Amino acid sequence: MPLAFQLLLNLVIAFVWMLLMRDMTISGFLVGLLIGLLLMTLMRRFFPQPFYPRKVWACVKLLGLLLKELIVSSFAVIVQIIKPKLTLSPGIFAYETDLKPGWELTLLCGLMNLTPGTLLLEVSHDEKTLYIHAMDMKEAHSVEKHIRETFEKAIMEVTRS
Repeated sequence: MPLAFQLLLNLVIAFVWMLLMRDMTISGFLVGLLIGLLLMTLMRRFFPQPFYPRKVWACVKLLGLLLKELIVSSFAVIVQIIKPKLTLSPGIFAYETDLKPGWELTLLCGLMNLTPGTLLLEVSHDEKTLYIHAMDMKEAHSVEKHIRETFEKAIMEVTRS
């Protein structure tokens, strides 16, 4: 059963609960939603695909990661502006990705461009190598490791089962 169908089924259960209890409030809907989750959890072994709350949680974590990275990297750039270090050495490095071409790669590129300090310049023809401009090339290895362990991991949790 596709994940969208699981979500739709849970919403239908919530609305049926509201109608049966004659409670047309947000709290009635939330109780119905929780009852639907409980019923679907009990019937989870009949669903061939993973249970949809896992994907919802992965999306929430990805959004939280983006917000955290925006705040942290923005402060890092602000500090560089206020107290500039003359030891910065900007440059370009190649980054090999394990993400599939298409929207996984597009999402990674967008996340990298939104966070200050890194900028995607080009994607190779095979769509496996990204050329990234970094604010400080001395930290290129740590930036590469950070992208792999945070953004790529979070994207794979959302897009893959």
